[in-house]
Amino acid sequence: MNEYSLLLTLLLPLVGAVSLLLGHRSLAFQRAGGIVFSSVTFALSLYLVYVVDRADFVVIQVGDWQAPFGISLVADRFSAVMVAVSSFMGAAVAIYALAEIDEARLRKFFFPLYLILLFGVNGAFLTGDLFNLYVWFEIMLIASFVLISMGGEKGELEGGLKYVCLNLLSSVMFLAGAGIIYGKTGTLNMADLAYNLSVAEDVNWVISSSMLLLVSFGLKAGIFPFFFWLPASYHTPPSAVSAVFAGLLTKVGVYALFRSYTLMFAPIFPEVQPLILVLAVLTMVTGVFGAASHFDMRRILSFHIVSQIGYMVLGLAFMTPLALAAAIFYLVHHIIVKTNLFLVSGVVIRLKGSCDLAKVGGLCKSAPWLAILFFIPAFSLGGIPPLSGFWAKFALVKSGIEIESWWAVTAALLVGVLTLYSMTKIWGEAFWKQQPENVGAGPLPNPVGRIAYMLAPITVLAVTTVWIGLFGEPLFSFAERAAAQLLNPQEYISAVLPANTEVLP
Repeated sequence: MNEYSLLLTLLLPLVGAVSLLLGHRSLAFQRAGGIVFSSVTFALSLYLVYVVDRADFVVIQVGDWQAPFGISLVADRFSAVMVAVSSFMGAAVAIYALAEIDEARLRKFFFPLYLILLFGVNGAFLTGDLFNLYVWFEIMLIASFVLISMGGEKGELEGGLKYVCLNLLSSVMFLAGAGIIYGKTGTLNMADLAYNLSVAEDVNWVISSSMLLLVSFGLKAGIFPFFFWLPASYHTPPSAVSAVFAGLLTKVGVYALFRSYTLMFAPIFPEVQPLILVLAVLTMVTGVFGAASHFDMRRILSFHIVSQIGYMVLGLAFMTPLALAAAIFYLVHHIIVKTNLFLVSGVVIRLKGSCDLAKVGGLCKSAPWLAILFFIPAFSLGGIPPLSGFWAKFALVKSGIEIESWWAVTAALLVGVLTLYSMTKIWGEAFWKQQPENVGAGPLPNPVGRIAYMLAPITVLAVTTVWIGLFGEPLFSFAERAAAQLLNPQEYISAVLPANTEVLP
């Protein structure tokens, strides 16, 4: 039964996509199917978290071909919680899409592609093989490229071209790094790689391969200096698509970095730790400066994706139990909050016809409910207590103080202040000031669907943010247990390769 909890979480989005393709003539079936399959996937992902927390690992050897020769699917606490929060976001955005995604996009198979994207994301989190991680990345890339350019407008096509070109470059780097590793070790199974490197007399010969993967995963995650494509493309599609991209796709790159340097490349981590620390700090700083310099709501939020990715990678660079637990907690918090902020930006566009801060205003009076729903995720992102972002940043800063990384801690605190400045700027311009006269397009004509479909998931995500802030101890305890697994790769190796049960040096 444990194996089914993993398998169903992975395959249900694929089954849903195929079903919606077969019933593509009915738009009602498309909408209902998108909601049902994403929601059931979320329910199954919660069961997977429960199973993994009790059993530590759930492993499937596809076709009963034993590792390292077959395809391994592995769920530990880290991958299980990533699947759960991603599926939660997927279900919320599917409901939001009922109001925003028009009939033309539905007829171009929006919901089947959306489910294929979730299928690729879940596969990336659950794979135990480096080459199959590349395959899952490509599944995500194909689906996401069509979603980002589906409208066919100039801005969407331009953003999609930047997105796909940079991600193809990332894929080339990935293949090169994986090919070199396979040529040197004869395996691409993550557990087998970790075991071989842990017992090797000299591991410095894999540093070049790890750097190729660092660049590849860094491109996908949007870390410095590979982030420039992200704010140039994420603001172009509808907000439902932007929310998926903002909440999920960069986090898959972050997940791959964590998995690589806590498992496969753990023996060489001390050699690359200073580099990762510098990249994390530069990612935080450049991202927040980019956000502070822009005046369009979605561009500001796109740059903040970059700066917040820096916080997560900083947890990896510190590589302590508290730092990794804080980074995992931060990942969960950020997926929920950033998704919600992009969804709010879609409502602003629906009400005002634009999210350019110079053209909108007065939302506190005209839409006080939206002001509250924006305030919660925005100031959680800024780290205001007792919201979830405060506890994530507090734990991360505390872990930095414990290892006396003062310059990184200082940078993290300053970036937090500038993040709060950006959120305050959006609040002051879009919500607090009066609506500029004779400026802006006004409400969009003939809005698709009802505003309730947009507000329902935004409200659920906002309540979740508050709940994590007020009652986050169980989640943080789970994150601590997940961090303990990451810091003990022998457990992962033994779960996937039962023959290699000896204690590693």
